[in-house]
Amino acid sequence: MSGPALIVIPSRLKATRLPDKPLAMIGPEPMILHVWRRAVAAKAGPVIVACGDAEIADAVRKAGGEAVMTDPALPSGSDRVYAAAESFDPAGRYQVIVNVQGDLPTLDPAIVAASLKPLERVEFDIGTPVALIGKPEELNDTAVVKPAVTFAPGEKIAAALYFSRNLIPSGDGPHYHHIGVYSFRRAALKKFVSLKPTGLELRERLEQLRAIEHGMCIGAVLVDTIPLGVDTPADLDRARCLLGFA
Repeated sequence: MSGPALIVIPSRLKATRLPDKPLAMIGPEPMILHVWRRAVAAKAGPVIVACGDAEIADAVRKAGGEAVMTDPALPSGSDRVYAAAESFDPAGRYQVIVNVQGDLPTLDPAIVAASLKPLERVEFDIGTPVALIGKPEELNDTAVVKPAVTFAPGEKIAAALYFSRNLIPSGDGPHYHHIGVYSFRRAALKKFVSLKPTGLELRERLEQLRAIEHGMCIGAVLVDTIPLGVDTPADLDRARCLLGFA
């Protein structure tokens, strides 16, 4: 891997459990700006927001950020990331594209930078962070995605063999919490969005399984913190508390 990455935050207003989620206020700013500022703080490369709605783009631009409009009909965040990257960088200057989910307002910027580490190894097409599960209630929480991964002693990078909402693997040993940040080699992202959803992806409702089913290699990097993903009004209240805006 060489040169800076392009960081893309896909965002749209449509959400089932928390309508208009990106514009939900956390203190004086909408959630999307909290995520954008943390991605910028990672200093891993330029940051753009792939917007499915003009209201999100307006908020980002008002704050001084770069917004790229994408077709709201695109089926997934990865599709929006690819479309925005192609629009922003048609010449292909950035050969690594990082997808940062727009509902992680407490994201540690170091996690964005860490997601790039697996791509320093030629065998990986995609990099993504994981953290050790320390709360027993997360083990059987289907909202917490668990990767099947084993880190060698002293190592922080290993192949992620599978992801599930159920507890995997079985038996004694550590379990990990997957974090919704993905670094793609640009060619891998192009290939990924060209593929149709697969059986395991649809069954688990996990997009990354499409990559694994098609033989792409995902490298997991071990990090120390788990950001809060905001999916419900209760999550939003918790984010406000964590960020000091209760």
